[in-house]
Amino acid sequence: MRSSIWHALGNTYRVVEPDGGNRLDSSRATELAAGTDGVLEILDTTPTTVDIAIWNPDGSLAELSGNGTRIAAAWLMELTGKDVARVHVGPRTVDVRRVGERLYESDMGAVEIHPREEVAGLEVTAVIVGNPHAVVVGDPDELPRIGPLLEGHPRYPNRTNVQVARVDAPGEVTARVWERGVGETTASGSSAVAVAAATHGKGDVLVHFPGGDLRVRLRDGRATLIGPAERVG
Repeated sequence: MRSSIWHALGNTYRVVEPDGGNRLDSSRATELAAGTDGVLEILDTTPTTVDIAIWNPDGSLAELSGNGTRIAAAWLMELTGKDVARVHVGPRTVDVRRVGERLYESDMGAVEIHPREEVAGLEVTAVIVGNPHAVVVGDPDELPRIGPLLEGHPRYPNRTNVQVARVDAPGEVTARVWERGVGETTASGSSAVAVAAATHGKGDVLVHFPGGDLRVRLRDGRATLIGPAERVG
């Protein structure tokens, strides 16, 4: 089974290529995910499309990953030499194009912002970006407490990704991320979209993570994400 290691702002994935039609199971995915933030299982490819499954390190499947789909697209572009790729993950399709050296723009699709509500004594905005997010506006250093508290809260029976974000200025936010089934990560693409949507609703937003910056553009209920991806092993 061939694999390679890729990262997007320190958010690391192992890309696993098909092995004679044999699919990964939960235990094998957990084994392969050791030392990473997850596994991108390549299911099928054409010169411009790639179908993937996204495995968390705990063996659960993720509906979507902004960084993961960008990495899968970069993997395919390296293979084909093209500058565009369409990534299929479950029912979601993400169109990606290369816009610079190791820099990619992803059409993340529709974003659903829910009214703010109180959960576990916190003001939380739920955002759906193909996967679930719970955004708290506050001190990002509170993430180690807030992340696990909300991830497994009964309000979210399938668990949720959690972000604690501070608005620094119009169009600029600092955030930390607690990923469902992973724990804290250095950055997250879908989390960047969720944070931008919860704090601004529309427009262009620069999101600062411990691993680096991602740019989000929100127009007509849809999101575009711009960020890096590269092979590291």
